[in-house]
Amino acid sequence: MNDTATLSRRAAARDAILLDEHIVEVISDSGAGAQRCGQSLGAIAARTGNGIWTTEIIPAEIQPPARSVAGASGIRIRMGSRRVTNGGDETDLVVAFNEQVLLGRVKAGELKPGAQILLESMWREHRDPTVVKSYTETVASLRESGFRVYEVPLEKECRALVADPRKGKNMFVLGVLCSIYSFEPKLGREQVALTFGKKESKVVTVNQGLFDAGYAWAAANLDFQYRIPAVKTTVPQIVVNGNTALALGVLASGMDICAMYPITPATSASHFLSDVFEKVGGIVHQAEDEIAACAFAIGASYAGKCAVTITSGPGYSLKQEGIGLAVMAEIPLVVVNVQRGGPSTGQPTKVEQGDLLTTVYGSHGDAPKVVLAVSDIEDCFYAMITARRIAEAFNAVVVVLSDASLATAQQPFPRPAFDPEWLAPPVDQTPVPRGQKPYDWDKLTGIARRFVPGQPDGMHTVTGLAHDRASKVAYDPEINEEGLRHRSLKIAALQKTLKTPQVFGDPEGDLLVVGWGSTKGVIEEAVGRLRDEGLRVSSLHLTFLQPMAPGIGEILRRFKRVMSIEGNWSDELKDELIDADNRRYSALAMMLRSRYLVDVDCWSQSRGQPIKPSSVVQVLRDKLAAPATAA
Repeated sequence: MNDTATLSRRAAARDAILLDEHIVEVISDSGAGAQRCGQSLGAIAARTGNGIWTTEIIPAEIQPPARSVAGASGIRIRMGSRRVTNGGDETDLVVAFNEQVLLGRVKAGELKPGAQILLESMWREHRDPTVVKSYTETVASLRESGFRVYEVPLEKECRALVADPRKGKNMFVLGVLCSIYSFEPKLGREQVALTFGKKESKVVTVNQGLFDAGYAWAAANLDFQYRIPAVKTTVPQIVVNGNTALALGVLASGMDICAMYPITPATSASHFLSDVFEKVGGIVHQAEDEIAACAFAIGASYAGKCAVTITSGPGYSLKQEGIGLAVMAEIPLVVVNVQRGGPSTGQPTKVEQGDLLTTVYGSHGDAPKVVLAVSDIEDCFYAMITARRIAEAFNAVVVVLSDASLATAQQPFPRPAFDPEWLAPPVDQTPVPRGQKPYDWDKLTGIARRFVPGQPDGMHTVTGLAHDRASKVAYDPEINEEGLRHRSLKIAALQKTLKTPQVFGDPEGDLLVVGWGSTKGVIEEAVGRLRDEGLRVSSLHLTFLQPMAPGIGEILRRFKRVMSIEGNWSDELKDELIDADNRRYSALAMMLRSRYLVDVDCWSQSRGQPIKPSSVVQVLRDKLAAPATAA
């Protein structure tokens, strides 16, 4: 076995090319461990001091056919010499376990022209002549197209160490990549030990051997090596994905009940909570369906605490009647919607920002909710603390919007220093003052004191029917309007506490780009590129979508043009049937146009993939070059 010192000397013997950043992909059939390899590489890069952002590539089917274009499963890792806020543009280097999964990425235009491809070579000698033909023709075609293809004997090299190479290639590839990017083998071996830490020591040893073999093979056989300068952080960092950050935020917030039904891409948040929640007194309840999960969370909150239910778009639709009950009864509730492609079952493993209008307006009748959206991995953590505090302070439903991109993306951020202020206060069980009613709405804020079961002198009937201040069913027109008015006033009261969001760039100019959710990093990178060229473009990112913070209208009016960039649908004027009278705008653009009476244009993309900075750069260039009267 190669020792760490020998591996380090071999790597140092080559001249490494310095890079500001690089994007690498690992692609395999489903179940071959490509994602674990990429996650480990990202963690090693982050420990080195590089900025990272990972994007998982997940097939639509649970077990797609092996060696199929549609079955590509893997991960892309963007590594930079500074903080990385999104997945970036096209891939620079890809490791593929067969040519079919690679072809899907090529056809989708995900690889940079001239990209380096490390391709498993076992297929050249396969017993099936059709496989050999497919492989050889693909390699020839890729080389003719300008890609630099390196055939790598993964199967052969791994078989020397393990009986089943399919279970070892990912760690061999991790060693190859660590060698290519000049990462210390010591860090790689430590990461392997961490990855397999729950298994017996023999498993760790075998996988470390595979890592060492890959590192040594790359040093001996590849004629290139890179190094991305890193800046060591001065504070401890953690590297987790968005769903794990959400779950950690639930722990930090003091919420101790999570009720949910498994649904892609939200389920991994409950998996994490299931492992750790009991250690801090929490409970994860897996209900029989989405409706039951929402009802369970409402019941737990009614009992005196604040519960959370986590879901995705289809599940959110099923929860809406229950959410309406929580609004009517004014029971605190946090709902997390990890958005995915729709409608119906849509694209379960693909990203989309399609649920904004549903969460803000979706309901029978008027059921005002607080809606906020997370923009990066760190935001996933702190948003849960904010959501719990708002829900309990205003006796309201708070919806937190994440999406499939953030759910699986990894990004380092400073390790949170726990603050007792994050936690929920003790349940108030003091006697209710004589004569006070369960819905004695404050005439200014609409907020009423929260009664909990068992509180002396607080007994009353909770109902989802229209009710008066005493919680008695009442169909009187004035009483119904009184309840509607005060539930709406709570949203206005919250709005008065919000700060005006900061503009990225100058406070006025030729073009303002407005976004929400996971598009923040992409938009700001694109705007930054154009600003470096001297163009007068800025951006504004919104966290609160309902209510919107004060001062936004004034910001919009300081720019000659305004447009939103979103990951949902909008009609394009280039289509023959589409004109100014029938065009459907993207969700945020519609909301801004109606609220602030500003001509907000939009550009959106619903391809199931994260939007790329280069795409936004081109859209903004076109907008700046277009006549001022263009919509």
